[in-house]
Amino acid sequence: MLTFEKLEQIRQANIELNRQGIRVVVGMATCGLAAGAQLVYDVFQQEIKKRALTEVKLVPGGCIGACSLEPIVDVYTPGQEKITYVQVTPQKAQKIIEEHLVNSRVVDEYVGKLEFKGQERIALRNCGIINPEDINEYIAQDGYQALAKVLQEMTPEELITEIKKSGLRGRGGAGFPTGTKWSFALSSSGQKYVCCNADEGDPGAYMDRSVLEGDPHSILEAMALAGYAIGANQGYIYVRAEYPVAVKRLEIAIKQAREAGLLGENILGTGFSFDIELRLGAGAFVCGEETALMTSIEGKRGEPRPRPPFPAVKGLFGRPTILNNVETFANIPPIILKGADWFANIGTERSKGTKVFALVGKVNNIGLIEVPMGTTLRTVIEKIGGGISGGKRFKAAQTGGPSGGCIPAEHIDTPIEYETLIELGSMMGSGGMIVMDEDNCMVDVARFFLEFTVDESCGKCPPCRIGTKRMLELLEKICNNEGEEGDIEVLENLAVTIKAGALCALGQTAPNPVLSTLRYFRHEYDAHIKDKRCPAGICQAFMTYVINQEKCTKCHICAKNCPTNAIIGKPKEKHYIDTNLCIKCGLCITKCPKNAIEKTSKN
Repeated sequence: MLTFEKLEQIRQANIELNRQGIRVVVGMATCGLAAGAQLVYDVFQQEIKKRALTEVKLVPGGCIGACSLEPIVDVYTPGQEKITYVQVTPQKAQKIIEEHLVNSRVVDEYVGKLEFKGQERIALRNCGIINPEDINEYIAQDGYQALAKVLQEMTPEELITEIKKSGLRGRGGAGFPTGTKWSFALSSSGQKYVCCNADEGDPGAYMDRSVLEGDPHSILEAMALAGYAIGANQGYIYVRAEYPVAVKRLEIAIKQAREAGLLGENILGTGFSFDIELRLGAGAFVCGEETALMTSIEGKRGEPRPRPPFPAVKGLFGRPTILNNVETFANIPPIILKGADWFANIGTERSKGTKVFALVGKVNNIGLIEVPMGTTLRTVIEKIGGGISGGKRFKAAQTGGPSGGCIPAEHIDTPIEYETLIELGSMMGSGGMIVMDEDNCMVDVARFFLEFTVDESCGKCPPCRIGTKRMLELLEKICNNEGEEGDIEVLENLAVTIKAGALCALGQTAPNPVLSTLRYFRHEYDAHIKDKRCPAGICQAFMTYVINQEKCTKCHICAKNCPTNAIIGKPKEKHYIDTNLCIKCGLCITKCPKNAIEKTSKN
């Protein structure tokens, strides 16, 4: 059985081990693997063995955050600054091995600068640094020290008080105070459960996936702490089956923790018992809602149920249950180790700590970031994100996924915190942030998110099942150049009705993308309906394809590739497009060698 003393010995031994020799960390999260990290890792593994570089330790790491620069390789040499190589290929890996590992010469042309100014990593503290498949590396980073501290020094009530004092709020959506949720479950009696929501389904979001892939033991430790706090001995992690790397690493971590005596019976000899099982979700967005998630764990169709009773009173299997998402749990161990005051001093008065965002869209530095609450959109987009790609003008940022809204450029200096985002018609959500530029049509953006919600609705309640479908039909009508006077008013009335009548948060927040775009970009709706044009030039129904006769060389390539024979003209003769036959597929634009075919918006 692992004891407190043995845990400390393992920690010290691994800290010392990491100070010796050269450490090579290859980013092996999903983003790295998609960019070819496995081939890079294989080269390092083969060459280290072939050259007998016994002083070099090769580590498969998680996501460091700079996803656009993957595959990333970090080289740690004792007494020297870390060297980061970016966009590494197998060929580059060979040179790095020869020059850096063998001859101690940095390959400057492959080195990348990862800027983390303005960021503070708490939830992501170990991601991209440790080997997520080695419990000893987690222990070397103070892993399971919070659990040991609590089991030795604190009562459940004291633990919950500390979480309340920290000001930690749920990172999965509405931002409910975590400590308060735990206290409700503590006051309930009987068998209890702890659930982790890893059913991340927002388009463009991958925060939870990255934590699970890069630091799975932090979630296991936090869930054990939650179990101790409320008096539960069983936990469940509900994770998307579409996250195979995360699932694999969670399975390894659970097995290692059990073997070490950090999960299971009589943890650290204290008499406290707690175990964790995985449950795989089938990809239903509605199962991110807490009651639907618990219903799915029970083996039933994932549908939400009315509240009250709330899960803290009657949750999984009808027993008191607390559910937090991955990022919320990832904050728990450092709060216990560093103290509630430390955490509460980060962020703002109403929103404490940091927030992880998946920064995607029309921004130069796409990736995972973690910033103190209260950081402005401008800082995120311009400083951390490197500005809008292609030198375009920033138009809006969509936060909160399908449940959120679009924040326009006029509010770019808005501090990011729960209340300010809600005031602007959006929400924090789980942390997706999609940046849009002048080429985005906001009516089309609203249509995209409504299409997702309609597709993912469980269909249990009529406001969501029928109402969102009617809203989507109106948006499609407007985008198809069929909008009429009065459509906007019908959209607004539907939105208000759905928000008031839907059963769960998915339906209640589904109208947000429409309401926020109507609030800030109503002129674009008017342009589609009244002026019969799409200001951004995105909606195909408003577009006309024409051939610029000055650029056209009469090569006939466009006509050969047109699927509807809409391009009229013979080789070496004048060409033009029959708009009655043109289906606006854009194939002619991609095939024309002289860029002579242009797309114009109707006026």
